[in-house]
Amino acid sequence: MNESENQIDIQKEEEGEEEEEEVITEEDLEAELLEDRIIVWNPKVGSWLYKHGYYGKPVGIRKPKHFNFTRPLELSLLESTYLLSINKLRIKRAISNKPISYEELKRIGELHYDRFTEKFLVYTDLRKKGYVVRPGLKFGADFAIYEHGPGIDHSPLIVHVLSRGVELSPIELVRAGRLATTVRKKFTIATVPPDGTPRYFMFSWFKP
Repeated sequence: MNESENQIDIQKEEEGEEEEEEVITEEDLEAELLEDRIIVWNPKVGSWLYKHGYYGKPVGIRKPKHFNFTRPLELSLLESTYLLSINKLRIKRAISNKPISYEELKRIGELHYDRFTEKFLVYTDLRKKGYVVRPGLKFGADFAIYEHGPGIDHSPLIVHVLSRGVELSPIELVRAGRLATTVRKKFTIATVPPDGTPRYFMFSWFKP
């Protein structure tokens, strides 16, 4: 073996070969309902869902640094309802093992969360537009929106879902704008009119 071949072999050993992606079937895409939480117990399935859309979060891992983890994946009711609606997840009750339908899961969401239906419609609309939608609580909003995903790019905007007919006071608006400016994001209000198609209002802030 000559020197150049040896250098190539060493480089391959240092870089390592990429792992082949786990093959996930429809039968594998299963989760359990535990009160108001959805758990994907199979880490391989959880890793696949996180890699293909940044759904959920691995239990006990605050900021995953890679796509392959050995923990169960916890999904929100919003994420689970969306995945169920597009046939990318099957959900069953933890004790009875009875399957949960899309309509039933929506009713569970409405019982546990304020404005669940409106948030779900906005979440679904943003997902279908190709965005990665993550919780925006730490930014003082309902959702943080990414073009590619957390850790890859920064969230350019945050979205707050406002019910129709609810007034937003000037003080609340200024407070939200200041927070968005502090974290370098655009503040957006989403509302859902009777036709069910979300409308978005983005605010730009400037100094006179």
